[in-house]
Amino acid sequence: MKVFKKLSAYLFVILAAILLAFTYQLFIVKNNFAPAGINGIATMIQYKTGFSIGYMSLIINVPLCLLAYFFVNRDFAKKSLLFCLVYSFVYLGLQQMEFTGFQYDAGGHDTIYPVIISGTLGGLVYGMCARHNASTGGTDIISKYISIKKPYLNFFWITLTLNAIVAVVSFFVYSKPDTSGNMTYDYKPVCLCIIYCFISTFLGNIIIQGSKQAYKFTVITTHADEISSEVLQKLRHGATKLSAVGAYKKEAKDVLICVVNKHQIIDFQDILKKYDNTFSFVENVGNTFGNFTKVK
Repeated sequence: MKVFKKLSAYLFVILAAILLAFTYQLFIVKNNFAPAGINGIATMIQYKTGFSIGYMSLIINVPLCLLAYFFVNRDFAKKSLLFCLVYSFVYLGLQQMEFTGFQYDAGGHDTIYPVIISGTLGGLVYGMCARHNASTGGTDIISKYISIKKPYLNFFWITLTLNAIVAVVSFFVYSKPDTSGNMTYDYKPVCLCIIYCFISTFLGNIIIQGSKQAYKFTVITTHADEISSEVLQKLRHGATKLSAVGAYKKEAKDVLICVVNKHQIIDFQDILKKYDNTFSFVENVGNTFGNFTKVK
């Protein structure tokens, strides 16, 4: 069972790498915008010099994966290296093939469509890799390293800064001379880069969180036994009871902690309405682990 699970994880990484290579070839390189992170820098270098994204990925990511192998996590490093190798060689192979019938070339117009498609597929790839302890290379490996060495440092700002640099630089990289030879600058590549970052990050986070989202109720009451019994009978969920003392009146209270499915919020609130001396607040739970069955 463990062997099958391990092999399936590597298979998902390979499929994700192939998907990202097709995404770049079909929707990104022909539409004059740079996606997020180091891949965005590689895209602009290919646009200006013709030096392939595939080679650039190997040059940058192989050393980063070696760094991750010794200083981060060996399983993470091996899967990330596998992703980068498959992605690079598949992309290099796709460059030698003709995709006229499939490649989306907006010709400078309506490029919002390829960025939506590529951002969606990119987010799917990032989420798949993260859920299987892998990465797409580049800033993903750097963030993993920094989170271990300096956990207090908020890598969000580093990623945001890098993406902002890519967006600003793309303003100049994708500039073109007009008929008189003067350079004309367009804000479209900047906007497309921002849209790509937003879509891919948003979808990637949803996939990482998984489908086990729920809500946690914290209930302060003098009717803990009655409420927990009703929750168990009607919602098929248990609860954890804690003893507490009110800070103002110094009265003994019970605190119930209960996690329920999203569609059970109203049912839980209806139960609480029956009992006086009850106060509750609810929090969003990004994911659940262990014995938490979707019921009712």
